[in-house]
Amino acid sequence: MGQPQVVSTAMLACSFGLAPSTLNVLPISRVTVEGRPAANIMDHQPIVNIAPFGMCNSIANPTVAAATAAALGVLTPMPCIPVTVAPWVPGAPTTLIANQPALTPSSQCMCAWAGVITITMPGSMQTLVS
Repeated sequence: MGQPQVVSTAMLACSFGLAPSTLNVLPISRVTVEGRPAANIMDHQPIVNIAPFGMCNSIANPTVAAATAAALGVLTPMPCIPVTVAPWVPGAPTTLIANQPALTPSSQCMCAWAGVITITMPGSMQTLVS
């Protein structure tokens, strides 16, 4: 059984972010699904594809660590700037979009500040990928 196709405007969550975010897929010679550009595993660029998650509370983030140290050890969240350097994993094993595996709702992306970015709502409801 397939999973819904992830498209532009899919909702994202980060394990260290304090707010939800959205996925932005640029419509560069891509497939559209239900009227929106379909995502693949290479849609992981910070700010371009993955918007910030409000505030970050990961102590691995240097700005959070500095603010926490200045507050004498009290965890102090700071603005989120995602740092995603690797593609989403896993992608769809048999569906390619722009010669890359399609993004599925079970895909995850890792932030350099130890956050795990997940897809909470794929954006499409009727189109399935396998």
